Amino acid sequence: MAQTRQPIISIRNLTKNFGPRRILDGVNLDIYEGETLVIMGGSGCGKSTLLRHLIGSIRPDTGEVWMFGRDIAKATEDEMDEIRKKFGMLFQSGALFDSMTVGENIALPLREHTKLDDNIIQIVIRMKLELVGLRGFERLMPSQLSGGMKKRVGLARAIVMDPRIVFYDEPTAGLDPVMTGVVDKLTIDLTKKLQITSVVVTHDMNSVFRIADRIIMLHMGKIVETGTPDEIRRSQNPLIRQFVAGSAEGPISFFQQGEDYLEHLTAEIKE
Repeated sequence: MAQTRQPIISIRNLTKNFGPRRILDGVNLDIYEGETLVIMGGSGCGKSTLLRHLIGSIRPDTGEVWMFGRDIAKATEDEMDEIRKKFGMLFQSGALFDSMTVGENIALPLREHTKLDDNIIQIVIRMKLELVGLRGFERLMPSQLSGGMKKRVGLARAIVMDPRIVFYDEPTAGLDPVMTGVVDKLTIDLTKKLQITSVVVTHDMNSVFRIADRIIMLHMGKIVETGTPDEIRRSQNPLIRQFVAGSAEGPISFFQQGEDYLEHLTAEIKE
């Protein structure tokens, strides 16, 4: 009898509103250990908001977010601190502290959450820099790095605590094609070498098809398609076809109408 895979993250009926606008609308999703799941979708579709729920920076209006056997939507801040030790985060810009060296940036989680001796911390820093192809960079300042190098330092910091999950927020944004390929390869290699689960938010279709084991497409706060890269390529869903092709024509409109046009024009006109 085949063993049923157990998800490392389970999202159930997740909804989130900002004012009158519904950003996430009843999202249900399981993420499995060891896979690379890519969350794709256009601007304003809810993918960044979903990521913020996964890292516990915001709470849902309704629904559950289960991680490591706990509903983090109901976790206290002390409980979230313990959960955050088990995952890493690569921010879109790298999010390095300009006043700290590369090594000091990478060491931050270790100094905050462990009591490791400084000599051990220095060894760990060098090990993580080796994994991202930046041996010997620990004494440099962020101002001395290119955009791609900053992303890789951010990735070294994301894995410094040996997490079970790494979240990536637009990891290739602003990178040239070569460096995009480098970051994609690192994502694939680290997922396999470190046996971690990778959750990637992106709209870079080349990256999506290179790195993903499974893809979900968000549109207007709902998951409209889930599948492998091959299944997404073959999808007949008009939303998917337009997004993959990068076409301006289709059901995804670039006009975002927040209110009636005439009402908007006359909103501040007094009789």
